[in-house]
Amino acid sequence: MRQKDAERINKLKLSRMKVALIHDYLIRCGGAERVFFNLRQIFPRADIYTLLYDKKEMGKYFPKTEIGTSFLQKFPKIWRKNHKYLLPFLPTAAESFDLREYDLVISSSSSFIKGVISRPKAVHICYCHSPMRFSWDYYSNYIGEQKKGFLLSLAARLLMHYIRMWDRSAAERVDYFIANSKTTAWRIKRYYGKEPKIIYPPVDLGMKQVFSTITDIPKEKYFLIVSQLTPYKKINLAVEAFNKLDLPLIIIGQGPEKKRLEKMALGNIKFLGWQPDAIVKYYYQNCLAMIFPGEDDFGIAPVEAMSFGRPVLAYRKGGATETVIEGITGEFFDDLAVESLADGVRRLTLNLSSYSPLVIRKAVEKFSRERFEIDFREFVIQALEKSGSL
Repeated sequence: MRQKDAERINKLKLSRMKVALIHDYLIRCGGAERVFFNLRQIFPRADIYTLLYDKKEMGKYFPKTEIGTSFLQKFPKIWRKNHKYLLPFLPTAAESFDLREYDLVISSSSSFIKGVISRPKAVHICYCHSPMRFSWDYYSNYIGEQKKGFLLSLAARLLMHYIRMWDRSAAERVDYFIANSKTTAWRIKRYYGKEPKIIYPPVDLGMKQVFSTITDIPKEKYFLIVSQLTPYKKINLAVEAFNKLDLPLIIIGQGPEKKRLEKMALGNIKFLGWQPDAIVKYYYQNCLAMIFPGEDDFGIAPVEAMSFGRPVLAYRKGGATETVIEGITGEFFDDLAVESLADGVRRLTLNLSSYSPLVIRKAVEKFSRERFEIDFREFVIQALEKSGSL
């Protein structure tokens, strides 16, 4: 049988399989959720499950779709908004889904959902955005953020010890891990003892009709941040630096840090909140450069900015070291300190005229949606063949 015929038959068999797509939480739209939307495009007939679902925020992405949720959906709203209250229940919630009818389970996870229990002959593939950061990499930070007091501190440590034990055990239920970057792959090997396949996330590389104008001089002289406003994104660092530099900064995004950051910011910094994709693309297209102040496992926003030919200033850790090319598509700063970030902005500003928008755009084409879809589908077919399911 010819290879093309075999591939066609396998794709046909795959399309007839019962597939479950599962994501940690569908309560806001961030980078991980955008990856999940693309998984949905690859498997349009799959059933969808999540621990918590906010129909008001996410319903527009899943029109006329029934979303299966855990028992946490029935908890009081104040509990659902603060995951700290849910921690003791999350392992059980992940294990509560009935997946006996599915041949293929694909989890999109950075926390608990990879711990679902599938039937013995099913294949479970986890697209891992990161091992559970607060229980591994950021354990000490997490404990330090809790309320003081011996008994509360002891309770937090005991709970985290249980969660780490559960998380390590849950990883054994996954047949195949896919990592979103080399950084994540290293963590998966370190914490779970698994060898993952690396498939970079799909990124919307800009619309052709706007790409034709990216070589134009920006109409507005501003720097840009597009991010969820959560503590680990380190947006406060950028706000402090731009307060000192007195340069215009526009911040697009929502999150629990928004009010605090707005109080910190001076008049040269504007917060636009959540914006639709078309507006975000406009700001990408017309900014001077993108600022990425935190450590992320991949970081989709910098790649989106580079797809419009805009350089990026990023912290030299995590996924940015795999997407930003120093001196060609952007610059790095080395310390999570205001002075280090401010110095990076100065260096970036001095080099603005030397960046080629076309070179920057070309450098990120490998992160396209088309490439992701091909690579992911091929990996799934290989995994199913190896297991004897195809």
